[in-house]
Amino acid sequence: MERLARLVIHHRLVVIGTWLLLTVFGGFAAGQLADRWLEDFSIPGADGYEANQRALQEFGNGELFPFVVALKGDGDVTEVPGVERAIEQAAAANPNSRVSSFFNTGDDVYVSEDRTVTFANIYSGGQFTFEGVDLAPTEKALAAALPEGVDGYVTGIDGLYTESSGAEGGGEEPSVLVEALIGGAGALVILLFTFGTLPAIAMPLLIALVSIMNTFTLVWILTYVTDVSIIVQFLVALIGLGVAIDYALLIIFRFREELRHGADREAAIVQTMRHAGRSVIVSGSTVAVGLLSMIIIPLPFIRSIGIGGMLIPAVSVLTTITLLPALLYTLGPKINSLRVMPKRLVEGSDDPDKGFWNGWARTVMAKPLAVGAAGMAIVAVLLFYGLQLNPADAKAEDLPGGGPAHVGAQVLTDAGITPGVHKPFQVAVDGEATPAELEQIADRLDEAEGIAGAAAPPPARTDGFALVEAFSTTDGSSRETRETVLRLRDDVLPAAEVELGGGAQLTLAGIPTEEREFISAVYGTFPYVLLFVIVLTYLLLMRAFRSVFLPLKAVLLNLVSLGAAYGIIVFIFQKGNGSEAIWNVPATDSIISWIPLMIFAFLYGLSMDYEVFMLTRMREAYDETGNTVRAVSLGLARTGKLVTSAALVLMFAFFVLSTSPGTDIKQFGIGLAAGIIFDATVIRALLVPAIMRLMGRWNWWLPPWAARILRVSPSSA
Repeated sequence: MERLARLVIHHRLVVIGTWLLLTVFGGFAAGQLADRWLEDFSIPGADGYEANQRALQEFGNGELFPFVVALKGDGDVTEVPGVERAIEQAAAANPNSRVSSFFNTGDDVYVSEDRTVTFANIYSGGQFTFEGVDLAPTEKALAAALPEGVDGYVTGIDGLYTESSGAEGGGEEPSVLVEALIGGAGALVILLFTFGTLPAIAMPLLIALVSIMNTFTLVWILTYVTDVSIIVQFLVALIGLGVAIDYALLIIFRFREELRHGADREAAIVQTMRHAGRSVIVSGSTVAVGLLSMIIIPLPFIRSIGIGGMLIPAVSVLTTITLLPALLYTLGPKINSLRVMPKRLVEGSDDPDKGFWNGWARTVMAKPLAVGAAGMAIVAVLLFYGLQLNPADAKAEDLPGGGPAHVGAQVLTDAGITPGVHKPFQVAVDGEATPAELEQIADRLDEAEGIAGAAAPPPARTDGFALVEAFSTTDGSSRETRETVLRLRDDVLPAAEVELGGGAQLTLAGIPTEEREFISAVYGTFPYVLLFVIVLTYLLLMRAFRSVFLPLKAVLLNLVSLGAAYGIIVFIFQKGNGSEAIWNVPATDSIISWIPLMIFAFLYGLSMDYEVFMLTRMREAYDETGNTVRAVSLGLARTGKLVTSAALVLMFAFFVLSTSPGTDIKQFGIGLAAGIIFDATVIRALLVPAIMRLMGRWNWWLPPWAARILRVSPSSA
């Protein structure tokens, strides 16, 4: 690192100019990505998904949630002239659509018990995109055709989600620019109180901007090699912002410390890179490992997230160890000029041997058992809830907001119609099945436990392929529906095939089936993801800190931190403690299925950053003093403000996400914000120093045989 530092110093103008040109090009590359993102969420090889794709191929529709048209009259609504035509007109507003209703099946499953309410499912053409679905044409067509005395509503998951997200005329694509700007604004506020001088405040933001733009360049190139999920843009913006600022904070803190101790600017840069620079490389490696681990999950879009996400820490590290030293050398002592905050308010950053963190370090060293016990008590409570995590997609009733779609859903509920209409099952029938045989399958489904009713709509038939529609007695994303999926797939459909005499193959499809397949694919392989991350992270940290125990502690506490983050969102949203009062979301009984995975992808590496920052200073202090108490105390005192400042930057950015109207973004934002600040406080400020104080010299033990394999010097306890 010393050689690299001197090379950067001596060619600083070339380094700065090169990064400037690359960043300008990065802005161009980011603009080119708009039409190159992958918006496919396929589950290759899953029976339900493949059956749904077969239906899409045969009929040109069925991949999207159905529009549910609810019609309410004073008497038997099916007898009112014009009701059937109103449904047909609503369907006609959706090209390549098909419709299932009482009028083309004759089945009372589409009618309430008192016959005052009926519904129809309209399956519009097209495939899923983040641009959402526009309900307006369907609503206008229905309103224009409604007969007198009948109220009509267009509802369904898409309509409910649109209203919960506050979007009109279709969903709006999430803005990565807005999220980055919000995060940057939060970072600016925290950096103001962390450093208090304009140059020191500007450096982390500049490094973050350069890192993000240049990562977009590499991602743009990657899209010509393989498909890259649209989700990567949010990883680049938010994780890029986080890790780049974290790394810049670490370097700037150390550089200012070296200047304060009397080093000239070159010596300060060299010493900073010798220690903090290596820490940045180790941290970046652990973040990359966490993201790269997702290639183990057998879903193409998640694998692309792992590959694309790995570029984020790589670019952030490269920017931090080249551009930042060049800028800091150019500034020199001027890094402390242009003060905008009184020095007394940022004294902790100017002298880590004084102030709160130095006092807290002495407290932990004096009472490690009490501090550790307090931390473990908090952790135990949150892990208790974290172990109750129930990943599942949002139920219709959990989507907040108001509007015609919510009114329509309530009309159906009040009429006693099952919430399963929003996410119906589809039974794919491959082979030559007669209309009578399709009705036979529907009758068999009618009798199945957990099914409110089934029908065989004529529009869902073609040569050699047909669909039978079935509605569960509960919401398609509820816990109870899981058992229904297993029952239909393993018992009911095989028995129905036997009754047909083997003339057709039956496959359970539909949205509820595909949701369960997604969860199975992700969380069925999650133990292997964890094993991959744990082993690689352990080996990286074992070499970096020349210890057997320190990396083990780091990995275990990181997993505890993740479990606590899960516990927080379970306590708030799944159990409903404060979710409705604060965020207008009732208890959901589940956490939306993709959120635990993405919290893992974000938090594991970011949390490990803080661990590496602390352990690097502690290891350095121990090598100098040979005293564990002194080493842990110094390490905590000199990194406490760094870690909490970095965590506050990210907490603010993530917390702002929770103000979004959608339930999924609320859960995601709170999970990240609470997880980050919990890790920086309870884990890093309480448990890490307390455990190390209690372990004493065993913290530093590395046997000679392990040292030979890792090619480092041994360390005795």
